[in-house]
Amino acid sequence: MGGVLEGFVTIAIVIALGALLAHVGIVDAKGQRSLSLTAFYLASPALLVTVLEDSDPSRVLSGPLVATAAGVVVSAGIMVAIAVWRRLDQGTAVIAMLCSAYVNAGNLGIPIAAYALGDAALVVPALMMQLLVLQPLALTVLDVVTSPERPSLGKILSRPVTNPLTIASFLGLALAITDTELPEVAHRPLELVGGMAVPAMLIAYGVALRLGPLPGRGVTPRALATVSLLKMVVQPVAAYLVGRFVVGLGDHDLFAVTLLSALPTAQNVFVVATRYDRGILLARDAIFVTTLASAPVAVLIAALLA
Repeated sequence: MGGVLEGFVTIAIVIALGALLAHVGIVDAKGQRSLSLTAFYLASPALLVTVLEDSDPSRVLSGPLVATAAGVVVSAGIMVAIAVWRRLDQGTAVIAMLCSAYVNAGNLGIPIAAYALGDAALVVPALMMQLLVLQPLALTVLDVVTSPERPSLGKILSRPVTNPLTIASFLGLALAITDTELPEVAHRPLELVGGMAVPAMLIAYGVALRLGPLPGRGVTPRALATVSLLKMVVQPVAAYLVGRFVVGLGDHDLFAVTLLSALPTAQNVFVVATRYDRGILLARDAIFVTTLASAPVAVLIAALLA
């Protein structure tokens, strides 16, 4: 547990440095966006390729993927049932579902897997589940309910494979499955660029926390409490139960799956909500509340499972 807590302390310090840079005016919102985009489109894909290249595909895509998917399905399914019962409009229901099940696997998942858990490949099941299933499904529904024209089949199918993290994950797994090593002339630049992914994401995240708006009025406490509890309690508990009693994960993998399932709602849910003009305040406030709750929840999980 000591090593895990040290990893979280390291992450918290780097996030705090990002907030400090924003507070003193060195990095503004435009700088934060540039840093985030660089990490998303270049550094994170490079890191995933170099990490997955040497990983065990059977370990990444078997039990952990099943347990991770179970957490998503249970949390999202409960939210959908509540939305039907409460007769929410379909667009708002989709955003509420994302708030309840879409973890911050990019900005926080990769750093936590790399530093706190010691293996960045552990975040791949969460990334795969979200980028290949949850996100395309949600965006397709939002396209249908907000647009007078239905999206084409080609547009629907192309969504997952145009994401740089998905492309990098597939490439890294393909190298691992075929037992192929990149030549040094390609591996070294990727390794060098990938080294900036974690600090860049954490600094950008700290800047966003400092500059981002605080929750305001407009979302009922019941709605916010519902999505927050589903995200921070139901999802990790479901992942743990399936990981332990159904697929029989080892202690380290079980801890990783549970911890990563307890990450806060991803920031891009707010981007999606804004893009489709549905559930904007709910997404903003859910991200804020679950981010605040993620630290004590992570410490509790570490104390129980690490």
